[in-house]
Amino acid sequence: MRITGAASLVAVCGMLASSPAPADWVPPFKGNDTGGIIAYSLASQTDARQLAVDHCAKYDKVVKFLAVDAREGGYISFACRWVPYGANDRPLRASY
Repeated sequence: MRITGAASLVAVCGMLASSPAPADWVPPFKGNDTGGIIAYSLASQTDARQLAVDHCAKYDKVVKFLAVDAREGGYISFACRWVPYGANDRPLRASY
């Protein structure tokens, strides 16, 4: 009985180890109230700055670009920051 249990455990572990791991799919534009990423392929087709500004304006914040990975499969990352001190105006919201 122990040999059968051990053999089945080895078989199950072997099957799990040999199966490929699923890769996650990330949308070309993803973000939340703290910032986000824009795929470089999308940024070459559209205005990435305006996408980021519109996204951060939904949270009454301004955008700060952090990094650009300018290659296929790369991305542009940005952060949404609170309006700096001394600024009298709130961020503009685009209504479509």
